[in-house]
Amino acid sequence: MEVISSIGRRKTSVARIYMSAGSGKITVNDKGVEEYFPAGILQTIVRQPLEVVDQNGSFDFKVNVDGGGPAGQAEAIRLAISRALVELDEENKSPLKKEGFLTRDPRMVERKKYGRRKARRRFQFSKR
Repeated sequence: MEVISSIGRRKTSVARIYMSAGSGKITVNDKGVEEYFPAGILQTIVRQPLEVVDQNGSFDFKVNVDGGGPAGQAEAIRLAISRALVELDEENKSPLKKEGFLTRDPRMVERKKYGRRKARRRFQFSKR
């Protein structure tokens, strides 16, 4: 099997992954996934697509991720892994789509506007 590359985005995070046949090792920015994401829930988010298609120990992933925070990075990795699994085998598409792992979440931070304190918050109004 050749190396399959894929990309995933969430908020301001961008994850580029390289999937190859292996023993199930996930390396994120040259660290193990347990070391990079100490919180167990984020490790679970990263591994969700593999559990859905029963490929948990079949592939090695080398991940480069930058931007955003830990939760956005984990979800960007999840999208990239899901896309790589679909590229590997088209039969993986329906269970991953059913779980919502192939949908790019478009929500971004709203920009700050002039004349306001934040994006929508106004300065305090004083009548007198």
